[in-house]
Amino acid sequence: QVQLVESGGGLVQPGGSVRLSCEASGSIISTYGMGWYRQAPGKQRELVASIINSGTTKAADSVKGRFAISRDDAKNTVALQIDRLKPEDTAVYYCNADVEAYTGSTYARGDYWGQGTQVTVSS
Repeated sequence: QVQLVESGGGLVQPGGSVRLSCEASGSIISTYGMGWYRQAPGKQRELVASIINSGTTKAADSVKGRFAISRDDAKNTVALQIDRLKPEDTAVYYCNADVEAYTGSTYARGDYWGQGTQVTVSS
């Protein structure tokens, strides 16, 4: 099984920065993409930013110009930094990994999620 463990987050003042890290573990043989989603109270989960094998990144319009996402495939980690934080960035942030891993009986590609880490932007 694949497990994703997130770190970072917490209470940040408006205008500050947050750096989130995520490490994927398990019998992973290929990583196709990793990224971050967020879900604010009463809203649907949305993509924040992702990065695929080619290095191509995608990001929500709301964070463009103030985010950076990076991957370390040797360590199966992905990191997200968001600068100039706004109160509307407040949400639970979830790490996502699209990987091929051993499931116990075979190798299969699947989508995995972390448990989430809270980011609260408030003075």
